[in-house]
Amino acid sequence: MTTFWSLWIIIITVGTLVGCAALLIWCLKDKMGVEESADMGHEYDGIRELNNPLPKWWTYLFVGTFFFAAIYLTLYPGLGNFKGVLGWTSSDQTVRSLEESKASVAAAQSNKQLDQYAKELDDADTYFGEAFKSLAYVNGSTELRPIPEIAADSEAVKVGQRLFLQNCSQCHGSDARGQKGFPNLTDDAWLYGGEPAAIVTTIMHGRIGQMPSWKDALGEQGVEEVVSYTLSLSGRSVNARDAEAGKARFVVCAACHGTDGKGNPAVGAPDLTDQDWLFGSSRADVTETVTNGRSGVMPAWKDILGEDKVQLVAAYVWSLSNSDK
Repeated sequence: MTTFWSLWIIIITVGTLVGCAALLIWCLKDKMGVEESADMGHEYDGIRELNNPLPKWWTYLFVGTFFFAAIYLTLYPGLGNFKGVLGWTSSDQTVRSLEESKASVAAAQSNKQLDQYAKELDDADTYFGEAFKSLAYVNGSTELRPIPEIAADSEAVKVGQRLFLQNCSQCHGSDARGQKGFPNLTDDAWLYGGEPAAIVTTIMHGRIGQMPSWKDALGEQGVEEVVSYTLSLSGRSVNARDAEAGKARFVVCAACHGTDGKGNPAVGAPDLTDQDWLFGSSRADVTETVTNGRSGVMPAWKDILGEDKVQLVAAYVWSLSNSDK
């Protein structure tokens, strides 16, 4: 924060406190020259106005708030760039990466600094760390429990669901049904495979998907023909002549999606023969995809959640489409 804005905040804060104190003092003085409790001659709705001062408890409460404000602003940050005599911070605002954040948290914990974020992480690890491990590992060992076994444990699934809601629901939704550009995790359509190991790998290491643009290679007419053929693969009604021409052009797409259009989980190429469309199923949406390409990034959660929590989230996600197994 610049010096100007720091002084601006200090002046406004201190000025407000001084102004409130002056107003309180002004209200405590009798400026009417009338005896206390005397009738002031005003009446409204049967209520007479008397010359009474503020109740003592009300006055003391006001005075107490001034002392509280002074003590708080001395101990904690709040007055511009003043850090407070305790050195308390909500978090390290200078970090720019996950690595810097981890290093900052570790330093704050080891030095017993009053960093609220670091303290909460430390408390969470103390209270919940062992619980996560007991649910994710086999009898306290370093061997991870199989995903189907964890998914059969109702308590573990509840914990996995909470972790999902905290970390994954921003993209996939609280019900895990996704939205345009973010996969639905409750069905059987998996870009990189829905097997337990594939789900763990996706969460641990993330995914980077890239659908290239074909407008230069195919041209406008070529894009229209490929789109027609692509839509026909899922049973859509299209121009037969365009679809036939698009089939010949589809050879450039087959490298990823396969000659039958059923996709390839190894590279995250979707199945084009079903009714699941990540970026929309309308002709306009598919044309946009073929013309300009698509890109998607699933971040890696290994360093954020850790192996045990990833295992629990993976078990919850797997259970969503395998509840009958």
